[in-house]
Parts: sequence; structure tokens; C-alpha cells
Amino acid sequence: MNEEQAAWFAESFERLVDNIEHAIVGKTHVVRLAITCLLSEGHLLLEDVPGTGKTMLAKAMANTVQGTHNRIQFTPDLLPSDVTGSSVLDQRTNEFEFRPGPVFATILLADEVNRASPKTQSALLEVMEEGRITHDGISHPVGPPFMVVATQNPIEQAGTYRLPEAQLDRFLMKTSIGYPDHESTVRLLGDAAIRDRAATVQPLISTRAVVDMAQLASSVHVDPAVLGYVSHIADETRRASEVRLGLSTRGCLAFVRVAKTWAAANGRPYVLPDDIKALAVPVLSHRLILEPEAEFTGTTVGAIIARVLAEVAPPVASAR
Repeated sequence: MNEEQAAWFAESFERLVDNIEHAIVGKTHVVRLAITCLLSEGHLLLEDVPGTGKTMLAKAMANTVQGTHNRIQFTPDLLPSDVTGSSVLDQRTNEFEFRPGPVFATILLADEVNRASPKTQSALLEVMEEGRITHDGISHPVGPPFMVVATQNPIEQAGTYRLPEAQLDRFLMKTSIGYPDHESTVRLLGDAAIRDRAATVQPLISTRAVVDMAQLASSVHVDPAVLGYVSHIADETRRASEVRLGLSTRGCLAFVRVAKTWAAANGRPYVLPDDIKALAVPVLSHRLILEPEAEFTGTTVGAIIARVLAEVAPPVASAR
């Protein structure tokens, strides 16, 4: 990526943000993270209370990229075939025909994903990692682009199944939308007659353009010093006494991948240590598992991340 391409990428990125903000008001940072996740070919985990606009965000993103959007409400009785699809007998030909499930979409909203059984949760694993599902020995691709926006309620935990670490690690980032500020709330209330704000979002770019932008972002330069910085951060999380499970190798790769897109979104063809710092919380917060004793004493993952960033010195040389 050169300077001219980086400037075009940043301009296109901001247009995407502005377009989605027609539906999601006052949440620029969250929208930027979500688009970064999409252009990094990753998946997003939203841990938030009901009614904050999670479905609206997924629909607005799908409308912006001229893609399709499906929503699955995860429940304890949901079956894997309800997610991926199943074979149905065609009585005209007397042969079984594969009927794709809701996972075949540009943006898939997996609402309250932790309410489904582990077997159904695992149905998402292959498609999230490989971009395809296998049914009766035949692979069916779902994209590109393809992105899972999964949600879970941090308040109500009764009747839920905690996502295993292997599945959490497959989410590129974790964040929350949260409640809007006063001005944004007043604006939303003033537009109360608009029942579906995502429907007002106009298509901006094609899905092919999204794939092209993702490929361009992957060409952003990362200096070996910055790669060493990521490695040192990972080592520090693994050595922390309060942490049972630190940053994995897959997590390090995800860190670098998303940092490239973030740098391009800021008009740079190279990654800076500040990009790593800015993305540390959304990239690390769901990958660090604390010891039970640490949780009992009130230690938080956010505090661990802040301490690690304070203790690991960033490279001082230019990362260009």
C-alpha cells in the first residue's frame, strides 16, 4: 500500500462510518471498530444489554455494503441445522436437496449466542474460521464477505452456556455499544416515528469492493519492531499471575491483522505502536481468562491490559 492508496482507503472508510451513523447515532468509535472488523475479515462479539442497537448495527452494515443480513435468535432448543441448513427431499426428483440456513448471509447477527447449547454453538466454528460449512461431505462457501456479529447479555446469565475459549478466540474483537449520550438520545426520540433506522441506510459500496478493501488493508506495512511489541505484550499476558489464559498465537495474528486495517483507516500505509495500544482492549478483553482467585478479589481484564501496556515499552524508532 502506498500513500495515495492509504488516503483513498481512509476516505472510503469515513464514508462507510458516516453512512452507518444514519442508523447508529452517537457511537462513532463502535461503528469504526465494526467496520474495521469487517474489513479485517473477522467477527465481532457485542456484550451488551438489550435495546442498545445491536440488530440495527448489523442491518445498517449489510445495507451499506449492498449485502444480505440474517438474524438468529439463539435458544436452548436451537439445532445446528437451524443455523447451517439441512437436506430436504425434492419429491419431483426424489433426491435430497440442500437448503441453506440463515448463516448464508453477508452479515449474520447471532443474538444471545450463549443461550444455545454447546453443540449448536460449535456449528458456527467452521463457518467463522473457514468461511464455509460442510454438509453431507460437500463444502458450501458463505462469502466473501462474511461477518458474524454475535451478542450476549452480561446481566442475565441464567440458562446460558458460556462460550468456550476456542470459540471466543475466533472473534476478532469484543466491544459494547452502550447507551447513547443525552444529545443522541434526544435526537433518537425526535425521530421516534422512524421504526427501522437501518432501512434509511443507502447502499454505498458493493460486496466486491469490501473484498478489495480487505485485500488492500492486508498490504499495510508492519515494522519488525512493532511485531516484537505485539509479541512482548502477549508474553506479558501469559506471565501475569492473575491470568489463567493469556494471548494466543491466533490472537497475536488477529492483533496484527486488525492493526493494519486501523492504520489504513487513519490514512497510513504503516502500523504505529499507537495503533496497537488503541486496539488492545477490544482485541484482548475476551482472550484473557482470569484466575478465579483474581476475579474474586475484584481484578478485571481491563486492569490487566492497562498494566501490561504500561509495563511493556513500545518501540521508539519509526515504524514506517
